[in-house]
Amino acid sequence: MENNNNNPNQLQIELSEEMAEGIYSNLAIITHSNSEFVIDFVRVMPGVPKAKVKSRIVLTPDHAKRLLMALNDNISKFEDMNGDIAMNESVPPFPMNFGGPTGQA
Repeated sequence: MENNNNNPNQLQIELSEEMAEGIYSNLAIITHSNSEFVIDFVRVMPGVPKAKVKSRIVLTPDHAKRLLMALNDNISKFEDMNGDIAMNESVPPFPMNFGGPTGQA
């Protein structure tokens, strides 16, 4: 099979140097309406009572479900190679109710 970079059906994705560094997040707030899912990625620091949203992603419901499926697939592959991911089941020491239907990850 030939790898043709000029294939008009191939999506080329650019990643800037700044974006490639990534943004650390240790909390995700998920809200939804009937037409979209909003995922706010937050960095919570110990002893700091205020945290800012570092990134917001807005998805259609079908893309949110595709993301869920892709995450499930990748987590399964990771755990097959590295063992189960241990989860800390303790309740976070900060309020999680920001209004609207929410979930956390």
